[in-house]
This record gives sequence, structure tokens and C-alpha cells, in this order.
Amino acid sequence: MSSSPAPAPPSPASAPAESASRSPWRSLRYRSMRWWSVANFVSNAGTWMQLTVQNLLVLQITGSAAATGLSMSVQAAPALLISVFGGAAVDRWPRKLTAAVSQALLGAVAFVTALMVALDRLDVTSLMVLAAVTGVIATVDGPACSLLGNDLVPPQDVPSAIGVGALVHQAGRLTGAALAGVTVGFLGTAAAYTANGLSFLFVASVIPFLRPARGAVAHVPTAKRHGAADAMTVREGLAFFARRPRLLALAGVTGVSAVFGRNYQLTLAVLVTGPLAGGAGSFGTVSTVLAAGGIVGAVLGARLRRPSVRIVGALAAAGGLLQVVAGLSPSLAVLLVMVLPMAVVESVSDTAGTAVLQTDPPGHLRGRVLGVWGSIGTVWSLGGPPALGLLMELAGARGALVAGGLIIAGSIGAGHLLRQRRVTAPVAVRAGDVDVPGQAALGTAA
Repeated sequence: MSSSPAPAPPSPASAPAESASRSPWRSLRYRSMRWWSVANFVSNAGTWMQLTVQNLLVLQITGSAAATGLSMSVQAAPALLISVFGGAAVDRWPRKLTAAVSQALLGAVAFVTALMVALDRLDVTSLMVLAAVTGVIATVDGPACSLLGNDLVPPQDVPSAIGVGALVHQAGRLTGAALAGVTVGFLGTAAAYTANGLSFLFVASVIPFLRPARGAVAHVPTAKRHGAADAMTVREGLAFFARRPRLLALAGVTGVSAVFGRNYQLTLAVLVTGPLAGGAGSFGTVSTVLAAGGIVGAVLGARLRRPSVRIVGALAAAGGLLQVVAGLSPSLAVLLVMVLPMAVVESVSDTAGTAVLQTDPPGHLRGRVLGVWGSIGTVWSLGGPPALGLLMELAGARGALVAGGLIIAGSIGAGHLLRQRRVTAPVAVRAGDVDVPGQAALGTAA
């Protein structure tokens, strides 16, 4: 987004009057948001086209499944270590410039990879280096692009923008995976990387023409607010996150859900092929239902106008209870019935949580807060599957689903009760020698 404090009023065609619409598509009323959604679709399709062939390429080069996992870890490692600095960069520099440059750099990496594949010069070392470089750039690109989309619409339409973004992600994933097989079959593996590079350049070329709608919150880079000397400081973002009860509660809810739920590709795969005696086709059906539920949930989540941590927690707890029932499913048919609402509540909860995370901090801190969140999320994504795998070893697939669901619902319920006690506990006020019940103690906002 432009760093100018007061953008020129857009034309009526591109900025309809503010309304109380709850349509999940209301963010698409704004011309720049429509262009941004198209650009994101193209970029997601290119990314998933590349990801579809990337693991096969690693296996082809190394012949090792362990090397494939290592390449994924190398690409994820920068998010764990330097996301807070990437977020600080997003706060320091103009959003549109940051997003355009990061997209162009990712495109350059894709083109280099395509060239090395075409020349048969890609080896394990260069592959790991390119993966690490991609991970470093992504620590800036992720928060920059996420917040740029929100900068284009008024605050009340941010949940719609996030929901539309989730739908675009799913559509791009399906399109990219489908195009990957055709592209590799006719043009070769290098073509998939070339297409991804072109998709990044398309996004970079669209960004300069994006304009915020009337009522959108202007982003003022910290370099202009405080001077370049302290603009890259991450301490302020870390302190804000640590002292913000809403964000800590959101981190707790999301963390327990990520570790003991969510990894359905692992738990449901074992359940379907084990106790329910299904095969790959049966699990494919379950995966399709999960994807459909995610799309429905994204649409419903986009209807929210004022998401809160309470909504996120309630949905996560409901998802945990549904997971318990799914774990007890006596047949594949019953499991399919349970999987759909599980995916719906998970998707709505994700949309609401993302909206809270991206709108709760003040504008000049949002990049750094997203950077902190990126590091925390990487811990969950790396630690969750092994922990869940250990639980399945001890309790089996059914036991892991049931125990995990109970842990999720129980933890969220206990946290809610503790908060209620802090908020509503009466304070005794002494009047002479008599204790007089006073007002409820003030608690932290959630």
C-alpha cells in the first residue's frame, strides 16, 4: 500500500458506500481487491504447480525420502528463526514496495531453479541453498502480502478479504495440482518452475496499481514514524504480543488445536486404512470432503464482521468434540458425516483467528506481530505431527482422535472458566468494619 497518509478519494465504481452487508463477497466490491484476488489465484496456482513436482524432483536427484523431508525443513527453518525480523521489515518499509520486491525475488529464485533443472545442473547442495533462500524471502513476503490485502478494504470488510483469500488459496491449489501433471508431461519439470516464476512477476506487476478503498486504514512505515534508527527493532512487537491477553489466548487456542487436532491427513489416514479397513480410495473420499468443508467454512467465515477470540475458542472446542465423535465412528459412512462439520468449524475458526491477528495490533506493529506468529506457527507445524504420531503409537488412531479432541475442548473450557472467574470475582470494599461487596474485578479483554 502507498505510504501517503491520505489517498485520493476513489471513484464510486471502485469504492461503494459503506454498508452493513454480511455478504462473504463484500470485499470484492472494491476494484483493487478484485485485482488482488486474481493475482493471488495466479500466484497460488503457480506455487502449487511447483510444489506438486518439487518433492518428485528431490527424490529424482537424491533417491532419498529423508532428503525430501530435509529440503522441506530447510525451507521452513528461516520462519522459525528470523520471522520477527521479516515482520519488522514489513513494518519499516512501504507495504506495496515490500510485497512487490519480495514477489519479484521469489520469481527470480523460481527462474534460477528452472534454468538449473533445464541444464541438468541442480544438485543436492544447490537445491538446499535455493530452498533456504526461498524460506528467507518468505518471512517478508508472507506478512507483506497478507497485510496488503487488508489495507485495500475498510476494517469491517477484512474478514471477507481473509475468507476470499482462503477460497483463492484452495482454488489455486486445485488448479496448480491439475496443471502440474499436464505441464510436466508435455513440457518437462523446468516448465513448472518457469510458470511459477511468471506467476510471481504477474503479482509484482499488479501491486503498483492497487489503491485502498475509502475507509481503509492507511499504513505509515515506522521508518517515517520514528526514524530509521529504531525502525527495525523487533522488541516492541515481541513486547506487544507478550502483553496482549487476546493474542496470548489466541496463541493458546490455536496451539492446542494444531498439536492435538488439525493434522487430519495423518490421523484420519491411519483411522481409515486401519480400524475402518478402507483403502487409498476411501481416504481420497475423506480428503475430498475435508476440502469441501474447508471451502464452505471459508465462505461462512467471510460473513463475520467482528471476529473475536471467544468465537475462535468456541469453534475450536466444537471441532474438538466433533473430533471425539469422529474417532468413535463405527463405519466410513459415519466418519464422512462427521468430517464435513469438522472441516467447516476449523475453517471458520481459522478465518476468525486470522482476522483478529491481523487487525488487533496497531497498524505500525502488525508486521512484527505476524512475524512473532510465524515463528510460533512454525514450532507447531514442526512439533505437532511427531507429538501426534507418538500419541497414536500409544493409543492408536481412535484413541489419538478421542484424547486429542477432549484435550482441545477441555483446555479451552478450562481457560474460559478461569477467565470468567478473574472477570467476575467480587471485590470486597471495607466501609468501616463492614465488608461491602464491590464491583466485579476488572479482567483482561478477550
